[in-house]
Amino acid sequence: MSTGIKDHAALSDIFNQDEARVDWHDETLWFVRAKRDKAANTLSEWEALRENASQIKDHVLSNLHDYLSEFESNAQKNGITIHWAADALEHNQIVHEILKAKEITRMVKSKSMLTEECHLNEYLQKNGIEVIDTDLGERIVQLAEEPPSHIVLPCIHKKKEEIGELFHEHLGTPKGASDPQLLTAAARVHLREKFLTRRAAITGVNFAIAETGEFVVCTNEGNADMGAHLSEVHIACMGIEKIIPKRANLSVFLRLLARSATGQPITTYSSHFRRPREGQEMHLILVDNGRTQQLGRADFRNALKCIRCGACMNTCPVYRRSGGHSYHTAIAGPIGAILAPNLDMKQYADLPFASTLCGSCTNVCPVKINIHEQLYKWRQVIVKEGYADPKKAIAMKAMEFTLSNPSVYRNAGKAGRWVMKNIPFLVNNKLNAWYNQRDMPTPPQQSFREWYKKNNNE
Repeated sequence: MSTGIKDHAALSDIFNQDEARVDWHDETLWFVRAKRDKAANTLSEWEALRENASQIKDHVLSNLHDYLSEFESNAQKNGITIHWAADALEHNQIVHEILKAKEITRMVKSKSMLTEECHLNEYLQKNGIEVIDTDLGERIVQLAEEPPSHIVLPCIHKKKEEIGELFHEHLGTPKGASDPQLLTAAARVHLREKFLTRRAAITGVNFAIAETGEFVVCTNEGNADMGAHLSEVHIACMGIEKIIPKRANLSVFLRLLARSATGQPITTYSSHFRRPREGQEMHLILVDNGRTQQLGRADFRNALKCIRCGACMNTCPVYRRSGGHSYHTAIAGPIGAILAPNLDMKQYADLPFASTLCGSCTNVCPVKINIHEQLYKWRQVIVKEGYADPKKAIAMKAMEFTLSNPSVYRNAGKAGRWVMKNIPFLVNNKLNAWYNQRDMPTPPQQSFREWYKKNNNE
């Protein structure tokens, strides 16, 4: 449920009011990160796979127009109807037109971060079309009227007791029941009826193969397959960067994806869709929505390599303790913080600053995106364009003046030590954001310069 707040720091404060939730959110995601490390260490060729995947993606981004044309041609030969969408609105309108043409007002949808990015659910519901998310985590947050907080673990911020209450209210489970097996069984019964009665299904796309005109959807629950195989109309939605050149390249990415995401050797279902079955329509929508703009930004084009594994979120100390909703964008965490400003620099100017720049995100990225370097570069761009927090901009100007003038620097140090020794309440108060989260250090008796001058003379 939206709070209306669009600031990472303020939204993090809301999440941090429940300390117990923050602690298990942090511990659970670090557990997943540790599973990733164990899975990676079982493959001696892990770093070679990462390098290979990175180079394949580099090649694709440098020849994207050719591979998109090749994919379109081969997909059309297979009987897939191809649509092109310049932005989120056009994507949503295309989906709506397909459904209207078949007089469909109820449909099922599997996990798709692109449709979250485009706010498809809200658009269709406003136009009288019922959308049921069939991924269990996605269905939970849909019932809670919330967006997913993680791209792989959509309801990681929810306690099982809260899910039990949701299911009691919406699915009729016993009040107070929170056993995961009972809740999963209830969801299975609830969703089975949706699969059997809905004429249209939407899926995302993990990989699209230019050579064959097929696309691949990776899930652990099989819900994408259930929806696609039982429906009269299958609509697949993909960002234009999801192309890979050949089917032989797929094995590289499948070996990296699940290990990076959850520590599994491979997703339970890696489903290939090449042509519609007899009597079925298959549509695929290729969506730009700012991707070509990012492709043209040399410092940020690497972000388009992302395969949506979520590894950067699981390792990020800021994400783990601030929650996905604090990023107020469809894709949270470090990768979201370098994708979102490309769409709207002003609205998402706070996100690149939601980082320690520790580099852990870059270290775990399976396609070697230089995430922390892009976060730092976005900060520079945002400040230069005038979108930074005015208080932060003023503080940086003051620091620039102080650090570039030796005499001012020495006098500022002396003044700071005197204040902390004699009138510490001027620093140790709620107006000092640094003090709110930390214990201030004991002021030193002398500066390093003073110590060095004294001891060097001796």
